Amino acid sequence: MRVDRDVTIIGGGLAGCEAAWQLLKRGCGVTMYEMKPERFSPAHTSPLLSELVCSNSLRSNDVESAVGLLKQELRCLGSLFMEGADETAVPAGKSLAVDRRLFSEYIQGKLLSFGDHFRLVHQEIEKIPLSGCVVIATGPLTSDLLAMEIKRLTGSDYLYFYDAISPIVTADSIDADKTFWASRYQEGDGDYLNCPLDEPTYTSFREAVLNADKVSLRDFEKPRYFEGCLPIEILAERGGLTLLFGPMKPVGLMDPYSGQQPHAVVQLRKENQTGTLLNMVGFQTKLTWPEQRRIFRMIPGLENAEFARYGSIHRNTFIHSPALLNERLQLRSHPSIFFAGQLAGVEGYVESAAMGLFSGLSISRLLEDRELPIPSDTTALGSLIRHITTPGKREFQPMNVNHGIFRPLEIRIKKRERGKEYARRSLADLCEWIKVQEV
Repeated sequence: MRVDRDVTIIGGGLAGCEAAWQLLKRGCGVTMYEMKPERFSPAHTSPLLSELVCSNSLRSNDVESAVGLLKQELRCLGSLFMEGADETAVPAGKSLAVDRRLFSEYIQGKLLSFGDHFRLVHQEIEKIPLSGCVVIATGPLTSDLLAMEIKRLTGSDYLYFYDAISPIVTADSIDADKTFWASRYQEGDGDYLNCPLDEPTYTSFREAVLNADKVSLRDFEKPRYFEGCLPIEILAERGGLTLLFGPMKPVGLMDPYSGQQPHAVVQLRKENQTGTLLNMVGFQTKLTWPEQRRIFRMIPGLENAEFARYGSIHRNTFIHSPALLNERLQLRSHPSIFFAGQLAGVEGYVESAAMGLFSGLSISRLLEDRELPIPSDTTALGSLIRHITTPGKREFQPMNVNHGIFRPLEIRIKKRERGKEYARRSLADLCEWIKVQEV
């Protein structure tokens, strides 16, 4: 199939911008449609491209973890997402976190540097073009009008779940005399501000969460939460100890005031490079805003907290990609249309950017009348693509990258050494794929 070298990208998030970057680098023209700032979704506030709406953390940067390995693979493939993240990083221990505004500015500036080859149109798309190559990367907050158009095009019902956003607190409103900086299992000052709770305080906090007013869902909507990003009130409902094994886990931390491990801990992480904003780690929530003010100020150190952003809840939308997409992320019924990002059935910032990157690579080869086979399932990228495109899954839910979707290791190895072996095998195989495919 021969097509012209101009590509339409719908959506200016992480996946859309990464796809655009890969295409522009290879001499293609890109027209990107982004409805901001003409219209914002319930969770977006910035007019910039590649806005991070949930957390500013990109999770682990350790290649022995699956997501850290995926990050390194993206670096090997010349990812703009990873270039921007590395350039705008803020301290976050073993994780990679960014100053979200500087990150968005970096991504947008790089794309605009291509001049006339990159055309940015601030307009909501209601009809999907059926001529030329199109990337649909509108993300989990796809507008209702476009969602209906995609549903009509695919002939498939949507699946959906709900994702909640953590609050952000101003640093100067936190009581430094009741908190301490530390990272788990590390000596000295760390990258997380810790609010320690004793057992009575924790018990009162959990009871307040259980009895608080929550944001109501519409009658016809059934919540299906992503297990890796559960609201704290859902965790609290699952038992008295559940929060202590989740976002309030005290393990690996020592309270310098008591000289003991706290009963529970609330951690906050820098939201920007200046450290004036702190994100409540793992505290995604659907509590009403007044209840957030009341209950989160029960946490020691946050009695006078000023909230720069409250937690909120929004609908995440995605297609049943195993039934709809092939391994090149093409819509089987319309091969000129590609899906990328969370809409394609992955979960997480890094995974979304990865799907954008591969859709861009796939289209660039299509425009040359060549196909691009996906990397081996020994790699994080190849495993993730296979997970979302292998037919036969009746029940399908978005998933973060994890070692469970990789091809199993061919050698028996101690558990603590497996991450290292996954990384060694993956990066070797990806480098060979890059060389053979001339990517």
